[in-house]
Amino acid sequence: MPQMDQMLSGTKGFQAPILTRSLGQLATSFGGFVATCTAMYLSLAVSLWITLPISVLAAGFLVRIFIIQHDCGHGSFFISRRANELIGSLCSVMTLTPYAFWRRQHARHHGSWNNLDRRAASGLDIYSSCITVAEYRALDRWRRYLVRLTNHPIVANLLLPPLVFVILYRVPFDAAKGWRRERRGVYLTNLALAVLIGCLGLALGFGRVAAVQLPIMVIASIAGVWLFSIQHRFEHAQWMPDASWSFVAASLGGTSYLRLPRLLQWFTGNIGFHHVHHVNPRIPNYRLEECHNADAGFQLASTLTLRTALQALRYALWDSDLERLVPFRAAAANSGD
Repeated sequence: MPQMDQMLSGTKGFQAPILTRSLGQLATSFGGFVATCTAMYLSLAVSLWITLPISVLAAGFLVRIFIIQHDCGHGSFFISRRANELIGSLCSVMTLTPYAFWRRQHARHHGSWNNLDRRAASGLDIYSSCITVAEYRALDRWRRYLVRLTNHPIVANLLLPPLVFVILYRVPFDAAKGWRRERRGVYLTNLALAVLIGCLGLALGFGRVAAVQLPIMVIASIAGVWLFSIQHRFEHAQWMPDASWSFVAASLGGTSYLRLPRLLQWFTGNIGFHHVHHVNPRIPNYRLEECHNADAGFQLASTLTLRTALQALRYALWDSDLERLVPFRAAAANSGD
């Protein structure tokens, strides 16, 4: 395993934001999103069945906007902290994800991912956490059923994501008492959304706004949650006790390299290079690939393709004997259920 200081020193040359590339990404992402939304509103006059396919493209631009918000939350999109907060807050209105609140939650993830002894620190997160086979077998029948239900790919990756972004992010769930600024940010985001949706609804009709924006949000939320989930939960993801946990071990062994076709890599803001991001979260998304190619140590990360990433959705339990994640049926088969 490469040494942490060597890995970090090698990534520092890529963590400086490049203003022209950041501005260019802003222009293409917001410009593409506004253009596709406009096309959807215009096509509604012809047929809803023409409008809905365009929502897939609009959702791609929205995922890209979320990646910009993600970079701003890590302070990596601009040199200026104020610029990061301003653009991150603007993105949050588009993504329905309150910026300050999500940033605080995400920081907890970066401090405890793939650490068996610190899973509680991640809060209510079923997408980058897990339970062990032993813990699962110790549950009573109804709690096992509930765990399996909430982790079923259809529930976790199709039904829950839209509810998380449309409904759950409207309240400061899972927030510590001291998160006053983050709680206030949730309500300010809701206010901004109410004004934006109200203005659009009065100008275009609330039914038309729902017909355009809801499909986009549903598709984007499903795609975004899928990306986050398979970058942390796949068969050979390594979970380790706190005593043996380190950033490099968790980054290279506990996060994946999702190798996507160029077009999908562009729409997902290079987030497939997630192992590089975890080693150094200060690297802007548009420099992750350069950093990955510059250090052979990054090649040690588990590589997923579209096919293997879809298969990875069934892995949810950590088997300490096999030292890998296993599906629920593997634990059930061995326990006699």
